Amino acid sequence: MRNESETGLSPAESRDLRCIAGVMIPADAGLGVPGADDAAIFADVVKSLGRDLPDVRAALADLTALSGGAFADLPADRQEAVTHAFHATLSRTAITLGRVILQCYYRDDRVVRSLGLEPRPPFPLGHKLEQGDWSLLDPVRARPKMWRDAP
Repeated sequence: MRNESETGLSPAESRDLRCIAGVMIPADAGLGVPGADDAAIFADVVKSLGRDLPDVRAALADLTALSGGAFADLPADRQEAVTHAFHATLSRTAITLGRVILQCYYRDDRVVRSLGLEPRPPFPLGHKLEQGDWSLLDPVRARPKMWRDAP
């Protein structure tokens, strides 16, 4: 495991983050998908924290407070209850934590394949979209110009 200077997380925070990732998105053998606590997915989560690191650290501190100690040390049923209570707050830190974990989970090739998609960039091949109701854009088109034309 990488150290705090490399990840921005203490070993205890990293352990709790990995644990909550697995509670949020557990592995499903029936679907053949890993959990968000999978080594490759979790490494992507840690690598992708960037500007969200302060909010993720605050979220982990909130989880520790709700847990009355280390989140990862709780029994599985209590982890789930604390996770639900934490996400029910809809705080900025809870939303950020969920977004960070979800974005990394859904860019994992194994997960993308399980959705019946080809794991590749959207371009140059593009993705086919069904034509929708273009009139839904009429309110946007009716807005006044919000930009200045380039010289």
